[in-house]
Amino acid sequence: MGACIVVADDERNITDVCRRYLEREGHQVWVAENGEEAIRLWKEHQPDLLVLDLMMPKVDGLEVCDTIRQTDDTPIIMLTARGEEPDRLLGLTMGADDYMTKPFSPRELVLRINNILRRMGRRNDSSCGERDLGNKPLEEALEGKAIHFEGLSIFPQERRVAALGFDIELTVKEFDLLQLLATYPGKVFSRSQLLNQVWDMAYDGDTTTVTVHVRRLREKIEPNPSDPTWIKTVWGIGYKLDNKGNTT
Repeated sequence: MGACIVVADDERNITDVCRRYLEREGHQVWVAENGEEAIRLWKEHQPDLLVLDLMMPKVDGLEVCDTIRQTDDTPIIMLTARGEEPDRLLGLTMGADDYMTKPFSPRELVLRINNILRRMGRRNDSSCGERDLGNKPLEEALEGKAIHFEGLSIFPQERRVAALGFDIELTVKEFDLLQLLATYPGKVFSRSQLLNQVWDMAYDGDTTTVTVHVRRLREKIEPNPSDPTWIKTVWGIGYKLDNKGNTT
């Protein structure tokens, strides 16, 4: 059985199309037409992923995202009819893992969902609501070796991060971004490269997503986000993870 997914949008034609395409992939889909119903479905079914429209009746997508992020790191893709940068920034800052601007391709939405599920280790043959943590192919298991820096540890198999002795809660994309930087310490990645590697596609030159996720990562793991110890900005190029203190 595929993953369990909640799709919340007050436009019936959008939820119908999303349900149809996702069910073709073997996923189980619950549909909500407002934010209150989305929260109820999330609590009741503990889905593997949510697709939330930014503007919904009763409770909007941002409020739903904020409610979920208070206790859970379930991946969230935000839909918005408005393409302005402030809306995208706000959704990402609130904890969304990805966003799509309407009108969008349902095939692209399915691709992004499957990529997120694959990255978090979700297997299509597991039951809904269960996240598989083992039985990965050998090559993936080998790639899952823990990475240690002075004060910072990344555990890919557990998708866990510890900074200065404390476990840090990261979203799917935040973890993927940190793991990529940590796997190649000292290597400078441009924002476009990070988009291609972590999000598996280009964003038509829009690298806002990377900038926001790096800021959120720093706020969560860095002792002083304005003067980061690990995630360094290489001005005019992109970012790198400082390999000082690498104990791998």
